[in-house]
Amino acid sequence: MPQATRHFSPRPLARILMLSATAAILGGAALSAQAETRVTYKSASAGTAYYQMGVELSEAIRKGTDGDIVLTLEESQGSVQNVMEVMARQGNYVFTTPPGLVTQALEGEGPFADRQSPRLQEIRGLFPIPAITMHFVVAGDDGVVAMEDLEDKHILIGRGTFGANEAERYLELFEMMDKVRVASAGIGSGPDALKNGQIDAFVTASSFPTPNVIETAASMPVSLVSLTDEQIVQTGATRQTIPGGTYPGIDQDVETTSLPVIAYTTSGMDDETAYTLTKTFWEHRDGMAQETAWWGSITHDMIGNIAGTLHPGAVRYYDEAGIDIPDELR
Repeated sequence: MPQATRHFSPRPLARILMLSATAAILGGAALSAQAETRVTYKSASAGTAYYQMGVELSEAIRKGTDGDIVLTLEESQGSVQNVMEVMARQGNYVFTTPPGLVTQALEGEGPFADRQSPRLQEIRGLFPIPAITMHFVVAGDDGVVAMEDLEDKHILIGRGTFGANEAERYLELFEMMDKVRVASAGIGSGPDALKNGQIDAFVTASSFPTPNVIETAASMPVSLVSLTDEQIVQTGATRQTIPGGTYPGIDQDVETTSLPVIAYTTSGMDDETAYTLTKTFWEHRDGMAQETAWWGSITHDMIGNIAGTLHPGAVRYYDEAGIDIPDELR
């Protein structure tokens, strides 16, 4: 007896193929998501040079790793907050701070005297970034003024930040603290407060040219405090010259000070991620310098400014690249 012919509908087969393709796409996405490493990068408040550096560094890391590492930029109120957050942060955390603050955190001094945690001992260095430059910005068209010209001025220095602490230290060092009126506000409000006439001056600690000073100088006449040779020696910091013409209306060189800044993480970051971040930073430093001049100031010698110890992943890169690092950083 002849067998009946069986007819197959193409619909089930098409559905199977569609489901298989969807599964492959979802599977690929899942693998991609697993391969992507996310890192939080915390530096400074929006409008500062250090926030802009974070934007530039995030893009360099994304391009340099083909998107395998994604830096998520977070606004910060300053270096003290950045270090403090080590106590509570989970996962990959990168932050910027002057090395002096890390020394204080490790030794339980300064702002960390009453807030100690074993997690602060987990701080590890990665690489240097452009140095902090002290800017005393004053309303007026004199261009360059002396520290003594701040007398009787209403000045905003910020609060709870490394820059605010340095500004207060300078005012006390030069016996100006009792001769000025200090505004109680965050440094982020400095430019607007100066434009609105609410203050006479503000202090910002940021690499030059810093966006908030450029913005302020473009909309009103401003001057910068230039320190004498003796005053620079008194601060114990490194001399820094801001060339004339860096900011609108300020044609003379400005003598001020600078302090090193380092990108740190913690021992909670795995070695491979720390290695890749450090390697990508140095390999793209020149490219970033072509876009923004401040990256051109970074040299291998600045690794010696790092306080504490380097992350083992960073040590691996420096050894592979033949870059000398002090034994105490290993």
